[in-house]
Amino acid sequence: MEFDLYGYVYLPLMIFVARIADVSMGTFRIILFSKNRKLLVSAIAFVEILIWLLAVRQIFVNLTNPICYIAFAGGFSAGNFVGLVLEERVALGFCVIRIITSKKSDELSGVLTGQGFRLTRVPAKGATGDVDILFTIIPRSQLKKVKQIIKDCNPNAFYTVEDVKAINEAPVVGRRKKLSYGMFKK
Repeated sequence: MEFDLYGYVYLPLMIFVARIADVSMGTFRIILFSKNRKLLVSAIAFVEILIWLLAVRQIFVNLTNPICYIAFAGGFSAGNFVGLVLEERVALGFCVIRIITSKKSDELSGVLTGQGFRLTRVPAKGATGDVDILFTIIPRSQLKKVKQIIKDCNPNAFYTVEDVKAINEAPVVGRRKKLSYGMFKK
């Protein structure tokens, strides 16, 4: 009795890799969909479903091979992980950061504007007294940098981060320098 190397090793491995590819593309496609990137979403969807069909075909051709089922399910799981990691690394789009600080925000706002980030500062009343609220919209690729600035200048500041679907880059009087938004430049 000879071991079927193709049927029990290579084929499941190909199914596993195909599922990683199509599911990670699907994850990325959904994120691009939320950012209204119609043509790119359509192109990715075409390739994604083509890969999926090829993988499913191999499952149906090899119905008696349980290793293929495991590879299919494992590829789906790994593909979700890979898709999220890829999306996090690419960091498409923009986000708004709201920073609420109970101590004066002069140092924090000075560092942020010195680094080229535009922000709006609003005095407000919080549960424990006077606070400043800083709003800034940044490319998601800059989020880690801004979080570090917040931590360095005011580690007790409370902040929230949300995705922004669209921005209107209106001219700002006295603006020091234009932020580079990479592939999002007009």
